[in-house]
Amino acid sequence: MNTFLSNQNLPIDSSIITEAEAEAIKQLEHILNQENSQLKLASANGEEMTIPDSVCCVLRQVVQAMGSGKNVSIITHNPELTTQQAADLLNVSRPYLIKLLEQGELSYIMVGTHRRVKFEDLRKYKQQRDAKRRQLLQELIEISQEAGLYDYEE
Repeated sequence: MNTFLSNQNLPIDSSIITEAEAEAIKQLEHILNQENSQLKLASANGEEMTIPDSVCCVLRQVVQAMGSGKNVSIITHNPELTTQQAADLLNVSRPYLIKLLEQGELSYIMVGTHRRVKFEDLRKYKQQRDAKRRQLLQELIEISQEAGLYDYEE
């Protein structure tokens, strides 16, 4: 599971984390999971600031994913993605994504000579695509069951 939270795709590859960083991540995860704890950020010059709950929630998700050995990507909520970034998020090739754009399956805007896809539009398309896939799979299972090809025997 990748977590998508910035203006650009900033992959954090958990496979290059050192042993010392892994230990620090475990300690940070323990601190972030404590109930009713007000976390503070302290700078080198002694300034302190309480970290807002919304930021703690994001930190908790990132740290848990990294602690589990998962890669994390951070993007802002409504950025315009390049066609390569959009293709990567859909797990399809860039030429296939271009085909989707040209067929009107997914909206895009032109920035100079380059296409850009809004993250929110991409997210909605992915949700609709996944729902349609689940529906078609369920229909295939039902057809297989009716044809006797999907019987369960003990």
